[in-house]
Amino acid sequence: MGIYRADECLSIGAISVYRGPTGSLGPGPPGLPAPLPPGAASPRRRFRPEWRHPGAASARSRVTSGPLPPGVASPRRRFRPERHHFRVGPSAAVAAGPAVAPRAAVAVTVAMRLPPRLRLQLRPGAAAAGPGYRQGQSPGPRIREYFYYIDHQGQLFLDDTKVKNFITCFKDVRFLAFFFKQLQPNRSGRYETQFPFVSLCGRERNFLRCDDRPVVFTEILPGTDTGTERLLSYCGAGDRLTVPFQPQNLAVSPRNGRLYHPAPARAGGVGLVRSALALEWDPCFEYELGPAQPPTHFKWEGRRYRLTGELLPLLHGGESADVTITPCQG
Repeated sequence: MGIYRADECLSIGAISVYRGPTGSLGPGPPGLPAPLPPGAASPRRRFRPEWRHPGAASARSRVTSGPLPPGVASPRRRFRPERHHFRVGPSAAVAAGPAVAPRAAVAVTVAMRLPPRLRLQLRPGAAAAGPGYRQGQSPGPRIREYFYYIDHQGQLFLDDTKVKNFITCFKDVRFLAFFFKQLQPNRSGRYETQFPFVSLCGRERNFLRCDDRPVVFTEILPGTDTGTERLLSYCGAGDRLTVPFQPQNLAVSPRNGRLYHPAPARAGGVGLVRSALALEWDPCFEYELGPAQPPTHFKWEGRRYRLTGELLPLLHGGESADVTITPCQG
């Protein structure tokens, strides 16, 4: 008896015969699976020749075999444009109601097709959240408006910059000096809540909002003459924007623990000390009332200053102390 293979099985009616080693036909050995009904495909069959032969008449043939009949999709087609392109048809208009505008009907159709997580972004009024401005907008003839943001490190950015770091901040010293010398409270009647300060340049309005204060002291500089008091530079402008250093007027806010120093009156009268500079001065503070209380004294260049605390009422409102700006000549 020869060895028979299942792939050599032939079906003749309801009788299964097998091709033997010598080519003769005969009944198969016992224990082999029963023959399949006529017209049924083998469960282990993976290759479908009608997909790859151009002459096949199957409706699921590949594109390489010629154009498909109308209305027949390719067997490997995965992209469905009707799921990505939103059109408003009669059904959407009926579902939205006769009083809904065409633009609102589009929103209804899009919301019905998007996943539930994305539908939350299409709430009425969600697109209008935020200040609602556009950089360089012109609300009147020959008027331009720009919007800026300053963080607690004294770095200035365009307000709509997505990634705010040292790479994307403004570094031109001349621009920074001009910008902050023109800074004043925003009383223009526009964006006063979102942008409490504005820097005017002719008919150009540069609105500013801040993480804490519009003036952030970034470094301490030596005095202009020998023996004169030191200077505090702010907002990255170097020696072009400075105020006299007043150690006795340093103040630590009991609310956030940040360090503040007197600033120009037009910028609010109080400026924030940059974190790196505050850490550098930390060993100079003394706490006579205990470490849990604000500092009482500050040691600086061999002298011991008693902190007055005059800035504490100004941190959360009140009148500002006048400090003269000393820009560098030239």
